[in-house]
Amino acid sequence: MHETSLKQTICDYLTGEEIEETTYEDCRQALSKLLVEDRGYPRDRLRPKVGVTFPVDGKDYCRVVDLVAYDEDGRPLLLLFFTAGQPGTFDREIVAAARLIEGGPAPLAMATDTTEAILHETSRGSLVGSGIEEAIPRWDYLLQLAAEHPAPVLDESRLERERRILFTYSEFIYGSCCFTCPPKPSKV
Repeated sequence: MHETSLKQTICDYLTGEEIEETTYEDCRQALSKLLVEDRGYPRDRLRPKVGVTFPVDGKDYCRVVDLVAYDEDGRPLLLLFFTAGQPGTFDREIVAAARLIEGGPAPLAMATDTTEAILHETSRGSLVGSGIEEAIPRWDYLLQLAAEHPAPVLDESRLERERRILFTYSEFIYGSCCFTCPPKPSKV
């Protein structure tokens, strides 16, 4: 399944802004609502469609993350990706994005297809949770997990490898089949 425009707009759950409705937007909206209403995330700590921008061959490249949860100081805690396929096949990509996000690295990264979810700590890339209940932590537990799994700042050589990894995975997806409507970073 590809993300394509449905040629209409909807009201974003988090920002209240009118946004383009796409084939994936209902999943982003449902995930936002789950995090706020069921898992206790403060609405103002979630940002939709956050761009992870980094240089590749002298040009800026942007990979959009569906949702990012931030701590009270504005540091990213958790990157959340909606995936159209087995969440576990996105392990390396989501960890690379968490290591590269502005203000990061973020200590945790999660992928879900709405029926399954996986949660990784980004220091070593280890799996810390799977299944919807375990991999999408409640807010208080997210703060605990982030404290238990701090993500170290990476040196330039390691950052360059992470950029190449994220670029390769992203281009494989968007460059091959999902070029019709790749998500754009929000203005929030």
